[in-house]
Amino acid sequence: MKLILASASPRRAEILRNAGIPFETHAAPVDETLRPGELRGDYVRRLALEKARAAAGAMKDSGQYLFVGADTVVVAGDEVLGKPNSADDARRMLQRLSGSSHDVHTGLALVRRPRAMEGVVEEITRVTFAPLSDKDIERYIATNEPFDKAGAYAIQGIGGRYVTRIEGCYFNVMGLPLARLWAALREFGWEEEGANSWLAG
Repeated sequence: MKLILASASPRRAEILRNAGIPFETHAAPVDETLRPGELRGDYVRRLALEKARAAAGAMKDSGQYLFVGADTVVVAGDEVLGKPNSADDARRMLQRLSGSSHDVHTGLALVRRPRAMEGVVEEITRVTFAPLSDKDIERYIATNEPFDKAGAYAIQGIGGRYVTRIEGCYFNVMGLPLARLWAALREFGWEEEGANSWLAG
């Protein structure tokens, strides 16, 4: 059974590669608009499942596939922080995160085809930031790293220098909770082709 990552995120692909999990990438576009009154957990779970379903629907091959969808947001107080749309937006987000704690929510969905199996879960990690000066923020924005990251930072990159504490899964902050995914793959009957028994589970 082939594993398909329904995401164009290089960070999610990096997590899978580093964990020795073979996969192919096929991302299908979905509308990521937050619905009025939609809770953050419902939002990330919905989008993760929609991404996995969209990739599954676009696959014309009749083989055995397991599609993995994921969506991540940063929540500071009551505000959901997605990817910044400008330098001003990134600046506002980083000022909001400075010297405080926030939660990273990731929805993780698996869709198996041709068997009609689907599942979706949510992983939450608590992240604490050091206080950031205006100069810190301007220098970080100048690196361009914040612009395609939820919450305007990358824990695995330059942004990691500002993180003083995490409670929960580190990989979740990168966008793919690895241990949760590995458990879900086994539940869905995925086995790495040609793998040793200890890898196949």
